[in-house]
Order: sequence, then structure tokens, then C-alpha cells
Amino acid sequence: MKRVSSRLAQAGLSALFVLLIAAHVAGLIHITPMQRAEAWLYDVWLKRTAPLGQDDRVAILDIDEASLKSVGRWPWSRDTMTRLVAQLFDRYGVAAVGFDVVFAEPDHSSGLDTLKQLAQHDLAGSRDFQNALEHLAPRLDYDARFAQALAERPVSLGYYFIPAGYGDARTGTLPSSSLPGTAFDPLHPGMPSPTGYGANLAAFQQAAPAAGFFNMRADTDGTARQMNLVTPFDAGYYLALSASTLRVAFGGDPVTAGVEQSSLLGRSYRTPWLEVGGIRIPLSADGTVYVPYRAGSPFSYISAAQVLAGKVVPAQLENRIVLVGSTAPGLTDLRVTPFSNTFPGVEIHAHLIAGMLDGTTRIMPAWADDARLLAVLLLGALLTGVLLRFGPVVGLMASLALLGLLLAAYAAAWSRFWVVPMAAPMLTVLGLYALNTAYGFFAATRSKRQITKLFGQYVPPELADEMSQDPAHYTMEGQSREMTVLFSDIRGFTNFSEKLPPVELAEVLNAYLSTMTRIVQQHRGTIDKYIGDAIMAFWNAPVDLGDHASRAVQTALDMQAALSQLNQEFAARGWPEVKIGVGVNTGRMSVGNMGSEFRMSYTVMGDAVNLGSRLEGITKQYGVGILVTQTTVEADPEHVFMKVDDVRVKGKETPVAIYEPLGGKAGLDESVRQGAADSELAFAR
Repeated sequence: MKRVSSRLAQAGLSALFVLLIAAHVAGLIHITPMQRAEAWLYDVWLKRTAPLGQDDRVAILDIDEASLKSVGRWPWSRDTMTRLVAQLFDRYGVAAVGFDVVFAEPDHSSGLDTLKQLAQHDLAGSRDFQNALEHLAPRLDYDARFAQALAERPVSLGYYFIPAGYGDARTGTLPSSSLPGTAFDPLHPGMPSPTGYGANLAAFQQAAPAAGFFNMRADTDGTARQMNLVTPFDAGYYLALSASTLRVAFGGDPVTAGVEQSSLLGRSYRTPWLEVGGIRIPLSADGTVYVPYRAGSPFSYISAAQVLAGKVVPAQLENRIVLVGSTAPGLTDLRVTPFSNTFPGVEIHAHLIAGMLDGTTRIMPAWADDARLLAVLLLGALLTGVLLRFGPVVGLMASLALLGLLLAAYAAAWSRFWVVPMAAPMLTVLGLYALNTAYGFFAATRSKRQITKLFGQYVPPELADEMSQDPAHYTMEGQSREMTVLFSDIRGFTNFSEKLPPVELAEVLNAYLSTMTRIVQQHRGTIDKYIGDAIMAFWNAPVDLGDHASRAVQTALDMQAALSQLNQEFAARGWPEVKIGVGVNTGRMSVGNMGSEFRMSYTVMGDAVNLGSRLEGITKQYGVGILVTQTTVEADPEHVFMKVDDVRVKGKETPVAIYEPLGGKAGLDESVRQGAADSELAFAR
């Protein structure tokens, strides 16, 4: 009977696991690790299959550091931009130019406005001045000259949309929509629609043959894997910069779009598509494509200063589509991609153009989610049956075979330029095997659970797990040892608490204490107690930590850093801002399970503990967020400190040197270190 009951429990646990993953695939719940696994699998496969080689159809005109040094800081004058456009087309014979920048402000650098004011006032009676101004004005109207340069050539300007929830400002002039709002009926790719935009001056937009948005799309991990080629706004659809530039390169014919219908296993699916320059590009249901990144450095980067100076070999630009953008760090157009954490945004557009030319842009097919859900349910039922009937050895072989089958299916879809996420089915197989294999070992963990029960309320789970590997090594009996203690407290908590009703006050405290506790536990600290809004924590017990002072100081720094995000969340809910003081001290302390026969607590005691508490109490007096003692400074080789004062605290006859931590040595500027050293010397005198 017990065996049957155990099998039923095992089967029920397996079914619950499969249903959990199925709910994620169906969109009913959100499992972040599952999304990360999908992204990891995609990135690995992309890097393994990405083609190598130079692409001579697209080049990038780089507003790099050398160009900024040579020409001047950005934005450059329109006279310079006019010369740049003329050089590209007249001297180098490029096929088309796309600007990954926006020209939103008029150019007054020529002084024409000043001359016109003189002509209207101080020199209104000078015929010679008036004649000279009439002759010079066309040459000094840099904006008009730039607009004329755009009108005569296949150029696509750039602009950006403001996503919903980020404002509704509308500056500059948008181009006309490329497609009507009904182009993809009954689908609506790209929703939700943006609420604003930042576009070019009207004169430029009216002169240029085309324009496209250069918004970058990032997944939840901040990585740019997919990009929108169309976005709905008002009554129409607008093209991305990559598609817009490709359109003018092919003569500027209007784009077309539609929806392709297909069926699979009796279900109908719709796939939107876009046609640019005679090239049909399938889209995912949300109007995106996966960026077809190439490995290595497939596109030539040419300095804008070199083009202006006429020093570029013509073959590097002739008949190429040129994208004008920047890799200069100061212009902040660097993105995270599967290949790099500092990837120039302009190159993403280049990869899209090359992919559209080659027909290698990938999409997630409309049936992908249905296929994933079916795979999770079928494979989950099959593997559960195998594991229950044949045990872990046969189950392992079955799991490996199923994983191989899923990888083969992923590769087959990839070869047809589809991305069908397979992490959920794969994790179903792996998770079921691990779950069922581990099920039989629960009884052996009883002694480990005992140590976790003793210390789990004080230390983070990872430390409790570490301690459970050798329970005999740890004790709650009293002992004296060198330790570091931390006290933190919300400043002005009485006034703070009076502003909130009890329910909201509890929510504030729970959110604050949870955030700070996580930080303490991330640095392997032990939570001693909460005293209202105060936190007391210590390091080097029950687990030995040789760097306990450094960990405590870094915890204090991270606690202060976390307040910014926490206060943003509080402000959004109408809650007051939280400010805290933190005191840290290192010294000899007594630690152990202390209390009465009615209640015990694993805590620390001693003069060193009291001093840490007093430090926290005087942080506001000195206008700093953190104070530490000299013993902590001497025990912490990883941080830089600035001496604040020699202070006489209650219970101490001799003054105590107190310091403010400035940050880790590795990340601090040399000037900050020197300032701390100078402060120390000043006190020494």
C-alpha cells in the first residue's frame, strides 16, 4: 500500500511540474528562468551557426572619437553634414544613405540670424549691407542647403518613437506612414502603439525621400535579439530605418504588406509579411524579425572625418548602402547583443539590411506556441510513464533520446529560418528526470534539515546548505571570536510612520526589510534581529569568514545603493522617501544561543557590538550614510575609506576614529583615493 501511495505521490508531483511548465508556455504564468533558458539556447545556436566573411554591400560611416576630435563635438553644423552627404554621393558613389541620428534642432552656427537682425535694425539703411546679405544668405542658410542635399539623393533620415508609458511628447515632423493601418488585418503587429515621437525638422523631412524609426528592442535580459520592422502609429504603419534605407536603395518604390494564411493539424495560422524593394520579408506576429547577426566584423567601419577629408579609398564605399551612426562612447549608442555587451546600435541596422538582402531574417512562426505546448504535455506524460515503470536508468536513456530529438527539431526549424523555442520541452525532460530521481533520497536528508531548522532563520539558505554538509562542525553554544557587526536604522522613523496608515506602514517595512535582508544574505551575513525598523546583522558566525569585515562594509554600501530603486517604487505608491544610517564595527564579541527557558535567540553581545550601534546613531550628525571604526578599516583591505573624525562615544574614555567607506579599491578613481589619503594626513597633523 505504501508503495502504491508513493507512486501516486510521485506521479502527482510529476504532473504538477508538467502543468506548471505548460502554464508558462500558454502564457498563464511567467517563469523568468524559463525565458533565460530560451534566450541562452537561442544565443548558443546563433553563435554556432552565424556565417563569417566580409559583406561588401553595407558600410558604416562612423562618427567615432577620431571624427569628434577632428571635426568637433556632436552635433556638427549642417554645413558639415551637407559636405558629408555630397562627399558620399558625388565623390564615392554610394547607393543610399541611412542616418541613425535625428536632426531635431535648427542650426544657427552660420551667424545668418544675427546678420538678419542687423539688416532690420542697426544697418537697415545700408544698401551695401543689404545687397551683401542678399548675396550671402543662400550660402549661410545651412539648414536649407542640407535640405537641398537630402532632396537630390536616396537618403533615409532617422527618428524615434516614444513607447507607451514613457511620455507623449511629439517633436519634429514624422514622414507619411508607409502602410495603412489595415495593411495586416486581421493582425495588428507592433502593438501597443507608441504615444509620441522625436523626429526631424520639417524642412529636412519634407526634402528627404524617406525616413525610418531607429528604436531598439531588447528582451527582458536587455539583449537585442529581435527588432520591429514596422510600428503602428495613429492611422498607419511606419518602417524601421533598416527597411526604409533598403527601400530608397532600390529606387524608393512603395512598400506592400499582407498576411499569409496556413494550416497545421487542422488549425489555421496567419503570418504577416512586408515587401521592400521586391524582397518579401516574413514577420513574427508582433511585427519583429530576429536580427541575423554575422560573426566577426562583417561590415567596414569608415571614419566620418576621413570621408570629409576625401582620404577613403573609393572602393570601400562605391555602390554600398551606407549607415551613418556612432561608436563613440559619449554618444551612448552601444547595445547588448548575443555577441557583445558593447555593440554599436548602428551595426544592428546593418545586419538587418544584409539579412533582408539575403533572405536570412528569422521569425517565430505563428504555430510555435501551440507546438511547444503539445510537446511539453506529450513528452511529460511519456517520460513520467517510463520513469515510474522502468526506473532511473532506463529513464536516463529515454531522457537523452528525447533531448536529442528536440535538438534535431530545433535545428530543422532553424534551417527554415524559424525560431521555435525548445527550452520548455527540454526543461520538461530534464526537470522530470531530476525530480523523479531525487524523490527517493528525501529520507536521507533528515539530519541536514535539522541544522537548517536551527540556523535557517538567521543565515541565508546557501549558508544553511553549506552547514548541513557537516553538521557536527557547527554549534549554537556560546563562544568568543573576532567578528563584524552591522546596525542600520531608518532616519526619522517616528515622523515617517505618522504619515502612513498601519496597513501601508507594514507594507513599507516589509518591502524595506526584505530588500535589505537580501543584501545581507547575498554577502553571507547572519541576521541577528529586527528592532522595529532597525536591522542587526553580523559576520563570521556560525560560518567562518576570513573576509568578514570586507563583506560587512560591502553590505552597507549595497544597502545605501539599493535605496534609490526602493524609493522610486515607494514614490510611485505615494510613500515617503526612506533614508538610513549604517554603523559597522569589528572586534571581539560573544556569540551563541542566548535567552531564557522561554525563548532563545542566536545573537552577539559585547562592547564591540554596542559601539557598532552607537556609530549608526551618529551618522546623521556627520551627514553621512555609513560610519565604520578603525578596527574595521584595518581588517578590510578591499575598500577605500575617508576619515571623518575622532569621536568620544558613550562608554569609551578614549576617542574612537570613525571613517566613511567610499567604495571598492578596484572601481574607484585615483583622485578619490588621493582625497581619502589627504584627509588622513590632515587628521595626522
